[in-house]
Amino acid sequence: MKYIDEFRERSLAKKLAADIAAEVKPDRKYRLMEFCGGHTHAIFRYGVQDLLPPEVEMVHGPGCPVCVLPIGRIDQAIALASGEDIILCTYADMLRVPGSNRASLNKAKAAGADVRMVYSTQDALQIARDNPASEVVFFAIGFETTTPPTAVAIMQAKQEGLSNFSVFCNHVLTPAAIRSILDTKDVVPLDGFVGPAHVSTVIGTRAYECFAADFKKPVVIAGFEPLDIMQAILMLVRQVNEERAEVENEYARAVGRDGNLKAQKLMAEIFELRPSFEWRGLGEVPDSALSIRKEYKAFDAEKRFDVEQKPAKDVKGCECGAILRGQKKPLDCKLFGTICTPDNPMGSCMVSAEGSCAAYYSYGRFRSAA
Repeated sequence: MKYIDEFRERSLAKKLAADIAAEVKPDRKYRLMEFCGGHTHAIFRYGVQDLLPPEVEMVHGPGCPVCVLPIGRIDQAIALASGEDIILCTYADMLRVPGSNRASLNKAKAAGADVRMVYSTQDALQIARDNPASEVVFFAIGFETTTPPTAVAIMQAKQEGLSNFSVFCNHVLTPAAIRSILDTKDVVPLDGFVGPAHVSTVIGTRAYECFAADFKKPVVIAGFEPLDIMQAILMLVRQVNEERAEVENEYARAVGRDGNLKAQKLMAEIFELRPSFEWRGLGEVPDSALSIRKEYKAFDAEKRFDVEQKPAKDVKGCECGAILRGQKKPLDCKLFGTICTPDNPMGSCMVSAEGSCAAYYSYGRFRSAA
């Protein structure tokens, strides 16, 4: 396959659907978690769930770093943005994520804070160059996919002597979250994982081998096209039927076992593991996030500014945490589609472009279910 249309070919999708239906055993359930919100949106956008037999249940996982960032970190970013002579730069999704008391970076901007949406870390660096009299803080967020660009920005800032540039680091790690889900006793029983695509281009398939070995759960890395996902589901069903637990790579055209070694080396030079970090829905997860090494502390906003984190709670009635754990689906939340919509989000799952609630709402699945 060379062109994207071939990954969306209807006849091949029908054949894969027939193959999955032929493989499943009618006397059992197959509960498969797609960890990545990109997969969740592809499943709903292309109607993949309508092609699956009732025995296969897709469980939506943490989705994306925007979804799992706790409210306390949003509050810290808002406090930073409200400081004197500070320009806070971040990606678009973060502007609308509600913090405590429904505050947000967008509302802080409306109140006079200098908050700017950027497309890349390079945009934030350029803003620092253009505004030498202001402190420019980049609100860094992301799984392993977006961590290397942040590392590059910090390295460039040091080389250029950009003393007015710093990073509020919120990079989190996928394998630690998967382990936390498997270690937690009250989550829905899982039979396997559709492994993330872009993350795996950086960390490789090797990072998931411990889950197959320690927890006896198969993992299949999949691309984001509908045929990628359906092929991964078929591979997982076969592993479950054969009582195998291996890491398989459907996305071999982009992912290798070792991942991107150059990116990994750069990340290790700039960042180190945090002993613990709070995830929305998962609580405190050990060794699950990164902080900036002391060699680069001059560019660490948490050390440069007072960004003390205070306890914060989700909006009453919001089920975002349970949805991120796979315990509930968006339709189980009483706020979904009523007072919680993309124009008036109560939680991060409705804000993020990869959030489960946004996927349900955007592609109208809640209407057909009703």
